[in-house]
Amino acid sequence: MEKPPATDERSSGLRRLTRAGWREIRILTALMLVTGGLWAFAKIAEEVMEGETRGFDRFILLALRTPSNPSDPLGPPWVEAMARDITSLGGIVVLLMVSVAAVGFLFLVRRPAAALLVVASVGGGTVLSTLLKLGFERPRPELVPHGAEVFTASFPSGHAMLSAVVYLTLGALLARTQSRRRVKAYLLTLAVLLTGMVGVSRVYLGVHWPTDVMAGWCIGSAWAILCWLVARWLQGRGRMKAESGEDVEE
Repeated sequence: MEKPPATDERSSGLRRLTRAGWREIRILTALMLVTGGLWAFAKIAEEVMEGETRGFDRFILLALRTPSNPSDPLGPPWVEAMARDITSLGGIVVLLMVSVAAVGFLFLVRRPAAALLVVASVGGGTVLSTLLKLGFERPRPELVPHGAEVFTASFPSGHAMLSAVVYLTLGALLARTQSRRRVKAYLLTLAVLLTGMVGVSRVYLGVHWPTDVMAGWCIGSAWAILCWLVARWLQGRGRMKAESGEDVEE
């Protein structure tokens, strides 16, 4: 027996209201995360400048070294080699290559708005990272030998920040082009794992204090979430579509 048209209209209206409610919750949550990330960065920066994190930084850095030989990171030699490979994933050359590849892909699948957003987010994040390093000018750790070459100031960690900017932004943007939740979850999880591993490798190799990496994660994640919000706005205006050509499911 067919449902009366009025019942179908009410059901459709309720579904639209539910979807709208979830959209608002996601946006508010994202704004809270951005605010939290910026607050956490400011708090860490304040503690670092006052010297309050010195004990914590030293404890973590030395905990990752052989007690009898601080120049030797924990674990067999292949672990240190693996850490160098992982840390290169946050290097400027690798991140640039990944970003260019992503922009090319988005243009090929006719997503010019998303491609331009990647250019703006990565370029803006790089400029922000450079300005912050110049502003704080924190010296690199001298407590242990460096396991990788370094050329800039220590705070915030450029590798941690820019890996968050690039990988989280790309993960969020690519997820917005997909309609299946499993694909979205896979892309975002992979982005988080890459960002986390790069940051941990910087501390393990002794080229950053732990608070450098934590600050980089905070500011980089806040930037990536802002880009995700812009992607939602573009999609709402019909500038970004799911791969199937339909709007991404909410």
